[in-house]
Amino acid sequence: MKVVLFCGGLGTRLREYGRNIPKPLVPIGYRPVLWHVMKYYAHFGYKDFILCLGYRADTIKKYFLEYDEYITNDFTMSEGGSKVDLMQSDIQDWKITFVDTGLNSNIGTRLQKVRKYLGDDDYFMANYSDGLTNYHLPTMISSFKESGKIGAFLCAPPSQTFHVVQLSDTENVEEIKYVGDTDILVNCGFFIFKQEVFDFMKPGEELVIEPFRRLIEKNQLQGLRCEKFWAMDTFKEQQELTDLFERGVAPWEVWRPDS
Repeated sequence: MKVVLFCGGLGTRLREYGRNIPKPLVPIGYRPVLWHVMKYYAHFGYKDFILCLGYRADTIKKYFLEYDEYITNDFTMSEGGSKVDLMQSDIQDWKITFVDTGLNSNIGTRLQKVRKYLGDDDYFMANYSDGLTNYHLPTMISSFKESGKIGAFLCAPPSQTFHVVQLSDTENVEEIKYVGDTDILVNCGFFIFKQEVFDFMKPGEELVIEPFRRLIEKNQLQGLRCEKFWAMDTFKEQQELTDLFERGVAPWEVWRPDS
């Protein structure tokens, strides 16, 4: 099963970084968030990636073309540094297809532009490339296949610390409470689809607007509640994730033996 990664956005909610690099290359510790997302899928055996590129596509291509295995892997150096033996590899068995899907394309358009690279697989996964989780991916896949639906995505309470306000018709405040104490759920950006999803899409449409509404009308869209860790969409959360990484307590690193 292939994994489509949307990497072309401008990253306006991470503007502190987005002016210089695309959002997927915003760093979390030693590696960009895109690498952490790919490492998550690879841990569960899904290593065939399709990158939908747009803004600063050159920087993403260059990152992988110049990939340095030694940053995140143990190695032995001998002969005065002329010989270096890696103990393991991050991406040696990954297959990555880089596709320019347009500077200003929306997610739906980017997905349609890489359709031909999906081959004959019945299913494929997709991701916004800016969120991290420790959700058990095989659970999502098996639940989706059992449902028989065409699409599914993870949803969770908003991770941002803002408050929801309810006003009366006369603008009196009737209620205010932390968003985490409400029933509001947001799209986490972890998707899985049957290829029939393309039958519900029209040129130029945003994936989660018109196509998803059509799927909902046909009862073909599944929402899986994420009770696990999930975060990353703003500069504040990037800082929080970096802090977790530096303290050695990054919950999304499911590939580590002690996770």
